[in-house]
Amino acid sequence: MKTILLFMLAMIVLGASAQKNVVIDQDLADNSEPLKVKIGVQSMGKVAKYKFGGYAVTESKNGWTTTRGKSNFWGTREESTTRNKFSFTLDDGKSNTARVNAATDVKVQLKNSLELFSGFYLGDDELQLAQHNFSASIILNNDTTHLWLLFMKKSAGTESDEPGGAVLTNGQRKILIVSATSEKEGEHRQMLPARGYQFREGEQTLSAIQYLGAGVLGMNKSIVWLHKGLDEDTKLVLAAAMTALLQNEMTAITLD
Repeated sequence: MKTILLFMLAMIVLGASAQKNVVIDQDLADNSEPLKVKIGVQSMGKVAKYKFGGYAVTESKNGWTTTRGKSNFWGTREESTTRNKFSFTLDDGKSNTARVNAATDVKVQLKNSLELFSGFYLGDDELQLAQHNFSASIILNNDTTHLWLLFMKKSAGTESDEPGGAVLTNGQRKILIVSATSEKEGEHRQMLPARGYQFREGEQTLSAIQYLGAGVLGMNKSIVWLHKGLDEDTKLVLAAAMTALLQNEMTAITLD
């Protein structure tokens, strides 16, 4: 009992001293305010009512999640595909809107050991491939000439040969989306670090989102940062993209 209490005390002390939010670029930190994301109720067939700063989801649609699977006769090989689509409109509070249509496609391939008799198995269990593809289109003020596309791919497993990556682009501009955690570079001390993404164009970090806070109570600790030097259209596009990623992370099969 004493050992358990000491362990719990150590976890509390470590948690108190650890970085609570994702580490973001210093220029972004100096030129933005952390905006707490308020997550409203997600009713049937709808996306959650996200709100941060002057931005808010005003209408949405969340499609059914469908899963299809197959396996061989012995059950030693399995494959499943899960798909989901959702859409929403994000209002910036200044009569401007961003319409988002998004889709998630997750493919998993497993290799299972074969039980010859009780307690004796032939072969090993193996995750061969877990591939998570996410895409979204963003249109400002219903004007298709202001179209942005977001692509994100995550891949894991023994047969995965791609590192994955993410980008937001309108054809002329290319904004890279990179992972962020509450651990500083080179550190791996936190059991449950905060997680998020930073949006970088060239040498500048434009925005960041934390979709999961640090620790065991990390849910509902989402935060957004938007560089104050950006024009309003770029801010709206980034806000819409981060909202789409937040919805995706809230419902996705994680591959981390």
